[in-house]
Amino acid sequence: MRKASTVISGIDVSSHQGVVDWGAVSQSGQSFAFVRATLGAHSADSQFAGNWTRSRAAGIMRGAYHFFWPLASAADQADHFIEVVGSLLPGDLPPALDLEEAILQQNPQQDVWTTVPADNRLPMILGWLATVEHALGVRPLIYSRQTFLEDLLGQGVEELADHRLWIAHYTKAAKPRFPQSWAAWTFWQYAEDGSVGGVSGNVDQDRFNGSIDDLRTQLAKP
Repeated sequence: MRKASTVISGIDVSSHQGVVDWGAVSQSGQSFAFVRATLGAHSADSQFAGNWTRSRAAGIMRGAYHFFWPLASAADQADHFIEVVGSLLPGDLPPALDLEEAILQQNPQQDVWTTVPADNRLPMILGWLATVEHALGVRPLIYSRQTFLEDLLGQGVEELADHRLWIAHYTKAAKPRFPQSWAAWTFWQYAEDGSVGGVSGNVDQDRFNGSIDDLRTQLAKP
């Protein structure tokens, strides 16, 4: 008899996916989802409110994430995220901080992170994390790629290792590459071109590193 899969699958979405049918997402076997809430200090994802409400109603374990914009105040970005998300409910996943290239539309060849002095980068990130953890009562996750994170922070990446890791690595390998400062990854975004019921077009696909009971230990408590 074929052994049942123990992979805990999920997706992450933003306004790029348009309106998501979360009932169909749940029926497709997805257990969790991260939804983009905010970008920088002033922009909210146009689909966040609907995704946030409907994913929970469909029985999906939901988490909200923030895209960090290095040219904006970390404090303002944290306050904006907190205002948009509000309070977490029992059963919600930890919030996540998205650290990746920040590209200006008028200059798509430049990552504006490169304009931030190296010594300023880690304090900005730690400031956002601390403010959000204090306000929401849950330690945020770090989302990034190994090479980006290590190039951005150098040895400073070790300062983030007490935050659980959501690693992006698009591969068909059995496990992802991730910075050695972490003993293990918690979530893995393994594909950016997935097909999932309830989502039009491509969608990012994720896995949780553990059982469904392990996943429940990650959730916000009453």
